Amino acid sequence: MTIEVEALLREALAPVEPPAALANKLESALVNLTEFAQEELDSWELSAMRDPRNWVRPAAAVVITVTAGSALVALRVRSSHRARVARSSSLRQLAGRTLQDIAEETRRLRPDH
Repeated sequence: MTIEVEALLREALAPVEPPAALANKLESALVNLTEFAQEELDSWELSAMRDPRNWVRPAAAVVITVTAGSALVALRVRSSHRARVARSSSLRQLAGRTLQDIAEETRRLRPDH
């Protein structure tokens, strides 16, 4: 009886890959959020920041940019995980390649690039 329960639990808790369309929609939404927040930050003038009442929108834009940008980097790095595993011969090499991919994706999202 315990063997059947363990097998059922293993089967029920097996990782499931999300559909590709879902990942594409999520990535598109994160890109749009990041771009919108960056545009909002670009439109603000420093002189308007003297009044603390004007801080809400830029602060929200910063939070959105950081959150959506981080999620986008994580999504893109995660999508190439299997390829990195296949190319890596050790855990150390895998960690190094993962860090390189994170840095590369972060550079791509920066507004000045």
